[in-house]
Amino acid sequence: MFSMLSKQEALRLLHEHVSEAKKIKHMMAVSAIMKGLAKRLHMNEDEWELAGLLHDLDFDMTVAKNEIDKHGLITSKMLEGKLPKESLHAIQTHDLRVGAKPETFMDKALIASDCLWYLIVRTSIATSNRNISQLKVNMLKGNFRDKSFPKHFKKGIMMCKEVNLTPEELFRIALKSLPQDLSIDKSDR
Repeated sequence: MFSMLSKQEALRLLHEHVSEAKKIKHMMAVSAIMKGLAKRLHMNEDEWELAGLLHDLDFDMTVAKNEIDKHGLITSKMLEGKLPKESLHAIQTHDLRVGAKPETFMDKALIASDCLWYLIVRTSIATSNRNISQLKVNMLKGNFRDKSFPKHFKKGIMMCKEVNLTPEELFRIALKSLPQDLSIDKSDR
């Protein structure tokens, strides 16, 4: 049994545990993308939004300290009883470098959303479009196909196929779901 966190409680935890502004922006962006995907896939929007918002809650305790093998696991322990088990599992499996196996639609959608943010940032910087409203699906497609785009991010984005979406559909949902006034700069890399 659990009592799900409210979005306000989740935001408080986010600001309490995550020190980098760019990481907070990333988590909020992934949250918006997850909510958009949940709507499209007829899933629970609140649960998916919170999984996206909190997926990197342990970043300062793990990745920033070069302890990638614990990333997601600490967050899921911190949130036990506060999020559904499916959300906790998605958080545990969201980083392919950890080695946990994604199984559910939520697991795979979180991986795709997480990796997609890096494509959005890269595309925004490369095209000098500093505002989400200026980005187009074709811009993301072009950068996604670029041989210099990291393979592990491509692999993560391709998880969208396992939730019955093409990369183009994922890009479209993400661009529609993100706040249109969201600005991106080189510090977001």
